[in-house]
Amino acid sequence: MTRVLVTGVGGPAGVAVLRSLLKREDVDVFAADMDGWASGLYLVGADRRRIVPAGRSAGFVDHVIEQCRADGIDVLFSTVDVELPGLAVRRDDLLAVGTRLAAPSLVTLAVCLDKYLLAERCSASVTVPTTRLLNGEGRDHDWSFPVIVKPRSGAGSRGVRLVEDRAALEALGDDESNIIQEHLPGDEFSVDVLAGLDGSVIAAVPRSRERVDSGVSIAGRTVRRAELSDTAAAVARAIGLSGVANVQLRYSSSGVPALLEVNPRFPGAMPLTIASGVDMPSLLHDLVIGRDVPETVDFVELANVRFLEDVFLDPADVLVSENAAHSDGPGE
Repeated sequence: MTRVLVTGVGGPAGVAVLRSLLKREDVDVFAADMDGWASGLYLVGADRRRIVPAGRSAGFVDHVIEQCRADGIDVLFSTVDVELPGLAVRRDDLLAVGTRLAAPSLVTLAVCLDKYLLAERCSASVTVPTTRLLNGEGRDHDWSFPVIVKPRSGAGSRGVRLVEDRAALEALGDDESNIIQEHLPGDEFSVDVLAGLDGSVIAAVPRSRERVDSGVSIAGRTVRRAELSDTAAAVARAIGLSGVANVQLRYSSSGVPALLEVNPRFPGAMPLTIASGVDMPSLLHDLVIGRDVPETVDFVELANVRFLEDVFLDPADVLVSENAAHSDGPGE
């Protein structure tokens, strides 16, 4: 039996990974979050619940490594963007205590978490909207308005602005922590991708986001469109993906799927992908510990709606933490 620690269990992605792995009889699941009110903590037994520092804090990685050593963790799943680079830097230190990190490489993370670098890396492989830094040269480009201005780093729709004309763009001044990007008019799709440790793409499952609440998909459906799966697979190969990532695509005016961004982690809508036939957390677990998995995994078209679910417990059982009242992870 393997021991697995899942972090960020206050968010839908962490809960999805937990639920996947809890179905297995050969996996002993531990849950961690910075917030004692994180719902996912209470999906596991009291002796399997852990409080960790905030992912942005200086002591986070050291704490997690020590926790993995103390609990004999074999595989670590982090479901929070801000945790991933620090953990990836210390991948060898995790291995030294017997823990494999189920996450993309540091090089892949660096590209995915910088939308400007991502556009540069993938432009030779797939259609990418015209992308420039928000500086004088970028503003001087012959844009067709409106355009999108958004942070180079960050998750979800935070900081994304639709800029209607050149005067509004010029008023933004220089800020190279932001990019200017061609506004694509077509429908948007998310594609959940699983790649083997050798980079081979095992599955690419496109899905629509029919209803979104605070950046989280609460209703959607998987769709069989070869151009979406093929484009996402090409992106995965271009960035050297191993593990799971969520590739966001939008159709251009010419009807071609174009790359918006890549979230190099499990998405909050992972339950739909799992239910459609591709249990990515379970498959990645097996990949990381060296078990054979199919070369490809297919899926069916399926729709979902999401609702809140309560966990009731004695107030004395709520874990006390000194961290902020909310997880610092994205909720997509």
